[in-house]
Amino acid sequence: MSAPKSLAIIIGAGPTSGAGVARVLAREGNMAVALLARNQTNLEALRDELRKSVTGGVFHSFPSDTSPASLQKTFKAIAAHPELKELKLRLAIFHVKHSSKEPFMKTTPEAYGESLQTYATGAFAFGQEALRMMYAQNGGETSLADNPEKKGTIIYTGTLGALRTNEGFAAYGSGRASARSIAQAIAKEHSRTGVHCVHAIANGGIENDSDSEATRTGKKMSAESVGETYLFLHSQKPALWTHELDLRPAQEKF
Repeated sequence: MSAPKSLAIIIGAGPTSGAGVARVLAREGNMAVALLARNQTNLEALRDELRKSVTGGVFHSFPSDTSPASLQKTFKAIAAHPELKELKLRLAIFHVKHSSKEPFMKTTPEAYGESLQTYATGAFAFGQEALRMMYAQNGGETSLADNPEKKGTIIYTGTLGALRTNEGFAAYGSGRASARSIAQAIAKEHSRTGVHCVHAIANGGIENDSDSEATRTGKKMSAESVGETYLFLHSQKPALWTHELDLRPAQEKF
C-alpha cells in the first residue's frame, strides 16, 4: 500500500461501523485516518486493531468529546501531527451515536438541553472545525467559479429519527433533526465554495463482519459497505453532488 494521499477524520469511531468505514478509507481511498472518540482506552485498541488489519494503513487516535473546546484542541493536534500535517483533509465524518429514550414528562429541561448540547452543538462545532481546516489548506473560501477543485466532503451519519420521532424520543429526535439541519445549512452555504456536505440516513443495524449471515442475507448493513458508500459520495464531482440518501439493508422495513 502506497503512502496516503489525503486525510480523513472520523468522530464517533467505534469497533463496529467506525472500524469498517476507517478500513475502507485507508485501503481503498488511500487516506490516513484520524480516529476520534471519548474513551481513550477503547480508541487506542481500535487504532491498534486497524493497523494490524490494513497493511501500511495510517491510523492515529485523538481522544475527544463533542464539546467545542475539545474539538478545537483536537483539530489543532491533528493539523500539527508530524505524520498528518502535510496531508489535506478531504473527508470529515460525524459518526457519533446518540441514544436517549425517556417519557416526555419524565425528561427534565436540563437533561433535554444537555442532550442537545452534546449532540447538536457537537455536530455544529465539528462542521465548523472541518470547514476551517479545509479552507486553510485550499486557499480560503474561493468559489468554484474561480477554483473548480472540490475542497472536501463532510458527512453526517443520521437516522430516521432526524425525519420523524416517536414516543420517548423527544431529546433524541431533536438532536438528530438538528444535525440534519446543520448539514443542510452547510450544504446551502458552502457548496459554491467547493465543500460537499451530505446527510446519510443509516436505517438499520450495522455489523463489522462483511461476510456474516446477517449481512449476506440483508438483515444488517456491513460497516465496509457504509464506508464504500461514503467513499463514493466523496468521489462525486461538482457536476453532481448527493446531499441526502437513505442507507438500509435489504430486509429492513421502511
